[in-house]
Amino acid sequence: MTTVPQVPAWRRTAARAILTQAFRRLPLSVVTAGGEPLGQGGPLLRVHDPDAFVRRIADQGLIGFGESYMAREWDADDLVGVLTVLAGNASTLVPAPLQRLRGLWAPRQPDAQRNTLNGSRTNIHRHYDLSNDLFKLFLDDTLTYSSALFETLPAGWDDLPAAQHRKIDRLLDLARVGPGTHLLEIGTGWGELAVRAAERGARVRSVTLSAEQLALARRRVREAGLQSRVDIDLCDYRQVTGRYDAVVSVEMIEAVGAEYWPAYFRRLDALTAPGGRIALQAITMPHDRMLASAGTHTWIQKYIFPGGLIPSVQAVQDTVTTRTGLRVAACEGYGPHYAETLRLWRERFGERADEVRQLGFDATFRRMWTFYLAYSEAGFRSRYLDVHQFLLTHADDTPADDAPGAARNGAQR
Repeated sequence: MTTVPQVPAWRRTAARAILTQAFRRLPLSVVTAGGEPLGQGGPLLRVHDPDAFVRRIADQGLIGFGESYMAREWDADDLVGVLTVLAGNASTLVPAPLQRLRGLWAPRQPDAQRNTLNGSRTNIHRHYDLSNDLFKLFLDDTLTYSSALFETLPAGWDDLPAAQHRKIDRLLDLARVGPGTHLLEIGTGWGELAVRAAERGARVRSVTLSAEQLALARRRVREAGLQSRVDIDLCDYRQVTGRYDAVVSVEMIEAVGAEYWPAYFRRLDALTAPGGRIALQAITMPHDRMLASAGTHTWIQKYIFPGGLIPSVQAVQDTVTTRTGLRVAACEGYGPHYAETLRLWRERFGERADEVRQLGFDATFRRMWTFYLAYSEAGFRSRYLDVHQFLLTHADDTPADDAPGAARNGAQR
């Protein structure tokens, strides 16, 4: 990442022209060392090394844009503001003729990141096994690493634990988890949902591919005195057997990969007993942008979530309808809540940068992680990204009229 790539002159010239044209019409203030100011006014983007900036983008597109930030070749006082403008204009940053040729110039996802049984373990290990202590520094005491659901926006740090419990409770309510429910959780995290379900009287089996999360989640279950009701295993969803009254999975489908979505939903179908319910939380993106980016390699995939792909609501609905005996009985979105969740994490991460350094993470990693949190927050603030809770039931089950959002797919809270 630190070495500036060698790029043919014609490609540098084309990239510079595209960037100049894009910056001139965006609501940004772009200042480059030795160059003319660009933009229509807005958050300030300062390019310290224009040649390296252009070379990286010419070589790797948006991957190069993120790498240039990691290398300190550009900066912004309001990083989220700059990235929100760019995310809100993502579909027009590159001219339409080049968009249609994306398959020729955009980097392709490496085969090594496919989510095979072995590949999934490797991909999950690269992110979730970084260090439990790292995640503890910026997550709240629930150690919940997914969107919260707040009572009001904007929110404060002290609101976060209750908002995470509100999100978990809503999913458990969707799945009708209560005393005696046999619940399967796919993707344990650090165990908060499993604990909360067991406190309702459910019998919980939870599976994860993260050894770090497994160890801490089991400890937290023991500390809660719930080990007789909760079993946590290091296991791929494709290897789970049995039938369950309810299945819950929170922001795990993003790590499945598009080629495995049919297998994922067929597995959910097979694991759910007649009359059972499946509650999912998923980050989503517009269907056209999902199709445009599918198969290409992104900065997030290279540095943060290898092998991941965010689905669209339509992709979930189409896969469920055509590949399983399930149906989408309810779907509700609340993207602004994720933007607030990410803001709180990002601010906390910045406040505890010295402690991150003491864990052994260098300045480039800290800058990379700051960019990741800001990049993600900007996606939700621009509405390029959303987050949805889905209720799936077997197609021949009675319609779930009591489910929130049943009649308004994608409604914003």
